[in-house]
Amino acid sequence: MIIFPAIDLKEKKAVRLSKGDMKSAKIYSNEPSELAKKFADMGATWLHVVDLDGAFAGASRNFDVVEKIVRSTNLRVEIGGGIRSEESVRAYFDAGVSRVILGSVALKNPEFVKQIAKKYAVAVGIDALNGKVAVEGWAEVSEVSATQLAKAYADAGVEAVIATDISKDGMLSGVNFEFTKSIAEASGLFTVASGGVSCIADLVAARTAGVDGIIVGKAYYEGLVDLAEAFLTENGERRTDSVILQNRQTKFL
Repeated sequence: MIIFPAIDLKEKKAVRLSKGDMKSAKIYSNEPSELAKKFADMGATWLHVVDLDGAFAGASRNFDVVEKIVRSTNLRVEIGGGIRSEESVRAYFDAGVSRVILGSVALKNPEFVKQIAKKYAVAVGIDALNGKVAVEGWAEVSEVSATQLAKAYADAGVEAVIATDISKDGMLSGVNFEFTKSIAEASGLFTVASGGVSCIADLVAARTAGVDGIIVGKAYYEGLVDLAEAFLTENGERRTDSVILQNRQTKFL
């Protein structure tokens, strides 16, 4: 299971929101690249980054910060938020990111996403409220079910799905594994659970449930999850968390 530390960007700063509400933003760092270095030192190999301003604007707003993060570490960085054009995708890859996350456009323009996935490493972000896909920084909730959208990308050439239960995001209330399971089964893709991690026990439960990957954000920033501990193996040595499950026929409990 890959653990993805998360950095959400708002006005060049690292913040966390509750249920996607921009008014709830709490600043955790004025230097996101320094946070990224800490995650790398702890043993992370991937970093999940979201341009919150970009998600609402429909265009990148923190590109320079992402570029600095990539330059500052050897982490594989995936970035989402406001990516709507091939020009934007190309700019991020030219800057050194490893994967782009396409969310709103995955619902509104699936053909574009499928074409981009032929050229670049793409993850589809499926953010859902009460099972329905939300877009435009979660400001709009569609009538399309999350599983319906997941099925649409089953054979589209995308690398992964980021499955976010909005009701859990930033709430430290536990992960919705049933939701994650439904997305994984519908898409057949590597699926990353997002939203709700509150303690190390949630990570243990995720691993036990066969989750492919999990995002840790607020729980780390609030001191509830020690990521240095999470990146250790049972024998106390640093592990590499970049090994994707060999058997994609993942079983969830």
